[in-house]
Parts: sequence; C-alpha cells; structure tokens
Amino acid sequence: MQKRTEGKSGKGPATAQKIRGNLAWNDFELVLAIATTGSLSGASRALGVSHATVFRRLGDVEQRLGVTLFERSRTGYRPTLAGEELADTARIMDEAALAAERKVAGRDLEPSGEIWTTTTDSLLMGLLAPLFTEFRQKYPGIVLDVAVSNQLFNLTRREADVAIRPSNRPPENLVGRPLTKIGQAVYGHRSLGLTPGAPIETLVSQPWIGAGPRLQDSALDQWMDTNALKPSCVYRVDTLVSILSAIRSGMGLAVLPCYLADDDPDIIQLTDPIPELEYGLWFLMHPDLRGVVRIHALMDFLTDAIRAQKKRLAGQFL
Repeated sequence: MQKRTEGKSGKGPATAQKIRGNLAWNDFELVLAIATTGSLSGASRALGVSHATVFRRLGDVEQRLGVTLFERSRTGYRPTLAGEELADTARIMDEAALAAERKVAGRDLEPSGEIWTTTTDSLLMGLLAPLFTEFRQKYPGIVLDVAVSNQLFNLTRREADVAIRPSNRPPENLVGRPLTKIGQAVYGHRSLGLTPGAPIETLVSQPWIGAGPRLQDSALDQWMDTNALKPSCVYRVDTLVSILSAIRSGMGLAVLPCYLADDDPDIIQLTDPIPELEYGLWFLMHPDLRGVVRIHALMDFLTDAIRAQKKRLAGQFL
C-alpha cells in the first residue's frame, strides 16, 4: 500500500477549526471534484471551469491550510489523509444540501402547516364544511383553524390568515380572488301553504323575519324598506343560521342565501333570486401571504370547488 503524506507541516491533517476558518463551500466542492475524478482535467469538466482555474484554486486552498491535499503523479491526483478528510466532509455537506432541497421541494408538492381561516356560520354550514373535509383529505399535512364570525377579522394584525367572506366591496388593503356570486331569495315554511312565484306585494301581509342590526346587511335593510316589509317584521335576529332556524319553526318569511335554504325539504323558495341582493364571495388574505404555498393550495382548491357549484350558489329561478 502506498504511503500517503500528511501535509507540509508534518503535524497531521488540518484541524476542523482551521477548516472552518479558511474554507468556503466552493473550496470543499473543488476538493471533492478532484478526489472523485482523480485529475484536474476531470474536476474542471465537473465544475465547468478551466484546467488552469482548478490548478490555481487548489494551490490557493493548500496554501491557506498549510497542508498538501493531493499527491501528484503521472496517473493523476491521489488525496492525502488531509485531502480525504476534506473530501469526506464535502460529501456529507453535498448530501445535506440535496436532502434540504428535496425537503423544501416536498413541501411545495405537499404543503403543510396551519391556516387560520375566518368565515361566517352560514357559509361554513351551507357550503364550506364538506369542502374543508375534501381539502384535508387532499392535503393531510395542513391543519385548518377556523374562526366563525360575522365580523371581518383584522388580517393585517394576523387575527386570521385568510377570510372567506361575502362582500361586494372587499377591503382595499387585502388581496384575494372573487370565487362566485351568491343569490338570495324569499323563503318560507311549507306549512304556511304559500305558492311559489307569487309577487312580493302579495307577501306583505305575512309575518316576516328581519336581520338584526349586528348582521350589518344594509342592502337587505334597504330592500325591505323599499318593499314596505319592515312593519311586517315580527322577529329579528343577527345571524343567517338563526334566520334559517326561525323559518323552520314557521315564524315567518325571510330572505336567505339560496345555498343555505334550497336543500331543506320543509322550506320553499317563494321568489326568484333578488338581483339587488346578489353579492360576491371572496377569498381574502394579507398581501404578505401571497407567496405562502399552503395558502395558495387552499385558495386554488376552493376556487375550483366553489366555481363548480356557481349555478346552485346563484340560486334557482322559479
């Protein structure tokens, strides 16, 4: 077996402390390329630089470390003990870098982490709950933390990451995507014996359920005022789910989003969707979250899933 030199200093291989203080990654890469190919010409091809550059850089590394890293001969370059140590370290570093790349790429392919989401009770019950289940099945690494509220959380203060909200004028400081249009119509319980398609004027004599002030639906409030329905209100409540419950109990008539009421067999749609009460459904987020993979995974999934139901969400015409 050929005896290998230990370096010009005669004191053994370069220490780890000296290596850390004198070498950069491209120095390790150079040593690994020479050790792997066994020649300067092979290393130059592997690194995509000239033979002269490899020769110069190797001399510079050996000078900084004060050790000989390779034995030169006609058959090529053979690493000394110091050269073997650096080459082995370079292999570990290279494998770690590749593993990190795969891990990051894997996160892009399979997003993970938590998404703080806020939406309304009616959207969660009538639309989003089954979609969230499908999303979780597709992206098991993502945890959805859903806050149900009829108030728009402050996304700037990170009270939530994203909001799925009904709006015709979303806040200007947020970015997002319009998902679809939501239609609304007048509904009543089947037991009232009313005929679908009757003019709204004929329904004024019926008891009505109104939106409480905390629901903050100015369009509905104006529509009921225009159609002289406010005096007929016998009950007001501040969530759409509560209005749906009141209709189910036979309390009276009310306006509801079609997605929330159409699937109930005991509730009848009495009018066509009301054009002036149509509103948009938005996926909203803070601008700083536009590059977050898991946020875009949720946005893209909901965009496809909700737009596939746009006819149902716009409401059925009588």
